[in-house]
Amino acid sequence: MKKLLILALLAAGACGIHGDERGGIGAVSCGFALPSCGLGSRSAVAVAPGSQMPASIMDPYLQIQTALAQDRVDEVRASAGEIATAATRLGAPAMKIDTAALQLASATELADAREKFGTLTDAVVTYMDGVHLNAPDGVRKAYCPMARKSWLQKGDTLANPYYGTAMPTCGEFK
Repeated sequence: MKKLLILALLAAGACGIHGDERGGIGAVSCGFALPSCGLGSRSAVAVAPGSQMPASIMDPYLQIQTALAQDRVDEVRASAGEIATAATRLGAPAMKIDTAALQLASATELADAREKFGTLTDAVVTYMDGVHLNAPDGVRKAYCPMARKSWLQKGDTLANPYYGTAMPTCGEFK
């Protein structure tokens, strides 16, 4: 009940409580889809439980994972920006993905990008678990005991984004 109240207060603060014609307090006008809300132009996209994680997040995520596994940081910023844009369209439940992607987009060094990729992975996995989404076909969760971090990847051969070419197969599929 407390969580529901907190969410309602956050919605009221983010979107405003609008008065009615008589000068009294009206209803909270948010929900991301209402035009009277300042956030109304960002309609949240509903993702049905049991469906796959949207490709708009998974495709750039997998590009980042592959780049880091190959010790490349060149395409990380653009792909992280794509994830942030896609997460914004998913609404409040994906806020942690948006935040983590924006932080990753600011990374200029490989070590920093790898650390921020771990935060992004945690946000993506938490969102998928919370909304009950499945990974796309062929995408598996892996775990690196040395970095103590998970990641998602395609393929049957580990491609560790945290240690890259130094230890490409460090870890295990979960």
